[in-house]
Amino acid sequence: MIKRIFDFAAATLGLIVLSPLFLLLALWIKRDSPGPVFYRGVRGARGGGSFRIFKFRSMVQNADKTGQSSSGSDDARVTPSGHFIRRFKFDEFAQLINVFLGDMSLVGPRPEVLKYTEKYTGEFREILTARPGITDWASIWNNDEGAVLAGYPDADLAYEQLIQPTKLQLQLHYVRHRTFWGDIKILFSTVWVLVNRDFYPRELQSTPRLTKRS
Repeated sequence: MIKRIFDFAAATLGLIVLSPLFLLLALWIKRDSPGPVFYRGVRGARGGGSFRIFKFRSMVQNADKTGQSSSGSDDARVTPSGHFIRRFKFDEFAQLINVFLGDMSLVGPRPEVLKYTEKYTGEFREILTARPGITDWASIWNNDEGAVLAGYPDADLAYEQLIQPTKLQLQLHYVRHRTFWGDIKILFSTVWVLVNRDFYPRELQSTPRLTKRS
C-alpha cells in the first residue's frame, strides 16, 4: 500500500512538473514524422495479463509491425527526434502515465513484450508477481540497450542471447528481495547513472557491466 501511494504521488507530481517538457517532445515528434505522439505497445502485466504501455514514439509509425521487437541505435526505423529521445531516455518518461493509472510502478521489473512473458516458466514466473516498473537493477545494468544491439542483423536474437538471461536473473533477485528503501536506492541510482555514465552501483558489482560491441 505504501509503495502504491508513493507511486501515485510521485507520478502525479512528475506529470505536473514535466508537462512543459512533454509538450515540447510531443510537438517535435509530430513535426518530425507522421504518426501519434505515443507508442502504445502491449506488455506483460502483473499476474500474467497485459496492458498498453505509454512511450514517446521514437520510431516510425507501425515500426513494431514492420520489424523486430528489439532495436539497436542504428535501426533505420528510429526517427531523427527518436535518436535524441532515446539517448536521454525521454521515451520512458511517458510511463509516468502508466504509473498514475496503476499499470506500472516507479520501480519494478521492466515490462516485457508478450512473446517473452508468455514463455516464462518455473521460477521466472515469480517476476510476474510484481507490478512492472520504469526502472530496476536490470535497467541500470542495461542502460544503453540500443548501443549493445547496434550492428546485429537479428536484434531479437542478440537480445535473447546477450541481455535477457542476466536481465531475468536480476529481475528475479529484485522480486525476491524488494523493499521500499531498496526501491528508493534504485531510483537514486537510475538518476545518477544518467548524470554519470561511469557510475556502477555496489549492488551490481558481482554482475559484469554490459558493454556494447567494439
